[in-house]
Amino acid sequence: MSSKGDTDSKKGGRGKSKATKSVSRSSKAGLQFPVGRIARFLKAGKYAERVGAGAPVYLSAVLEYLAAEVLELAGNAARDNKKSRIVPRHIQLAVRNDEELSKLLGSVTIANGGVLPNIHQTLLPHKVGKDKGDIGSASQEF
Repeated sequence: MSSKGDTDSKKGGRGKSKATKSVSRSSKAGLQFPVGRIARFLKAGKYAERVGAGAPVYLSAVLEYLAAEVLELAGNAARDNKKSRIVPRHIQLAVRNDEELSKLLGSVTIANGGVLPNIHQTLLPHKVGKDKGDIGSASQEF
């Protein structure tokens, strides 16, 4: 008592049947980044004579993770500035405020990124001590 669907899937012969739909390596790995394209770039780039099957999968996973991390932080920076679109300034703020990303992209210049808002401590006005009668720490209130 086998149904018609069972007999179609159990055909003999070697190799893939033409009826099966091809599944990308990215979807097999559960990734959004293109495993096949990265494999092609690794081969064409002549980084090594041969490229293993796991190398492009691993590299695409790493690149996808880094992209997701930067986009998450940049999205938070955009929301903090009450904007719905991520611009290079938000990417700059996200990267430079994160210790590990700042180390990774230390020598990278982001176009139209600007700089982190920072005022040096010596340029800020001195605070007057309330309890202490310090003469040297008096502010400019004469």
